[in-house]
Amino acid sequence: MIAVLDVLRTAGRLLWRHWPVLLAWYAAGVLGRYVVIEVAGFVGAYNAVAGSLLLPLAILSRLVALVAMLLVVRDGMRQLDEISPLPQDAVTRRRQFTDALLAGILPFFAFYAAWGFLREDAAAYSARALEVSAGLNFTAIVDKTDPAGDGLAGALTLTPVTFAIVVVAFALRWVLKRHRERLPRWFAVIAAYLEAVWVYFAALVLSVVIDSVTGWVQTRQGMVWLDDFQATVSAAFAPLAWVWDGIEWFLGEAGGIILLPLAWLTIAGVVYGQAVAPEPVPADSLGGEVGARLRSRYRSLPARLRARLRDIWADLVSRFTPIGDGIVLMWRAGPVLIGGFVLLYTVLLAVQGWAEWGLLRLVGPHDLDQFWLVFDQVIFLVVPVLIEPIRIALVAGGYDAVIGRLVSRRAAAAAPSSEPAPAAPAGAADASA
Repeated sequence: MIAVLDVLRTAGRLLWRHWPVLLAWYAAGVLGRYVVIEVAGFVGAYNAVAGSLLLPLAILSRLVALVAMLLVVRDGMRQLDEISPLPQDAVTRRRQFTDALLAGILPFFAFYAAWGFLREDAAAYSARALEVSAGLNFTAIVDKTDPAGDGLAGALTLTPVTFAIVVVAFALRWVLKRHRERLPRWFAVIAAYLEAVWVYFAALVLSVVIDSVTGWVQTRQGMVWLDDFQATVSAAFAPLAWVWDGIEWFLGEAGGIILLPLAWLTIAGVVYGQAVAPEPVPADSLGGEVGARLRSRYRSLPARLRARLRDIWADLVSRFTPIGDGIVLMWRAGPVLIGGFVLLYTVLLAVQGWAEWGLLRLVGPHDLDQFWLVFDQVIFLVVPVLIEPIRIALVAGGYDAVIGRLVSRRAAAAAPSSEPAPAAPAGAADASA
């Protein structure tokens, strides 16, 4: 209960001090996403590759707003400030913002895709591209000319160009990272874009591969037999089917309720960069005999090639390390604090649902063409604009409480024991004399 009150107290203080700036940053992120999707859809109607290269900017605009919102409330997080005081000079702050942005791209894209936001952006982009493409085709019919564009209407397929984009973007991002100290500061913008491009296109390639494998598995005869067997068992034992459906429903609902707030805490840990890393595992103990053979072959490679492979591997691993560190941090904070934060976040989700329901009742019924198709975007944006600053304040308060729990545990472990040492037996004293 005390932990929950600490989170609420910190979140309330952060919200009271920073809510206008939080609201402005969130609105800027939403506006940036809308503008980028409109432009990307227009370009995608002419060239699908060019439009897809612009689409990651929509997600990046949301990430920039999120990082800015989390860093805005940074000065009010007292527990985090004890570990890492906020820098006073503007150069260091800009450097921290850039580092947080680059480190947060991969986990944010994963979070963005897992909760369906990436699918929404892709659908909005496709709708815009189809709209522009339809206009181009109509103009071509009227003018009796060939339609402009590549005819794909923004749809990007899995081609060698897609793989080349991933490789080139990752390679350029790696070069910029190696020479960042000798480059102008504005190169950080290019680095962030390249990071977003290779992650987005890698996710696109991975999703196509997974869909292909899943489709192939679903068409196998074994899956048909399994579905028939499940239908037979469900028909013969109806209570068993009810229990199975109930378990599936519970796991789906509980997964969303628990994983969503934990994902927000993980992103906060990546942005703030104060997660506790687990104890390193010796490399020689990994993989057993197979790992030993692979390491032996790796050591037989030329030194220059090993150095380049080591740099590339370290660059890849560094993107996943903050995610693991954030998970370890939450594990060490204990179930009571994390459970309290999950409860508070669930209450916030419920309040958001009630607010959306109440807003629709307040607006009331109106004509679809003359009202909802014109004002629906603005109306549905009211509740998120009001809720998002509260969400960021709650996440920051929860993360600060996690840091506070960690600091108190470290202080308790480092403090000398106050219990007096037990007296030695009299016989032992005589023997020593």
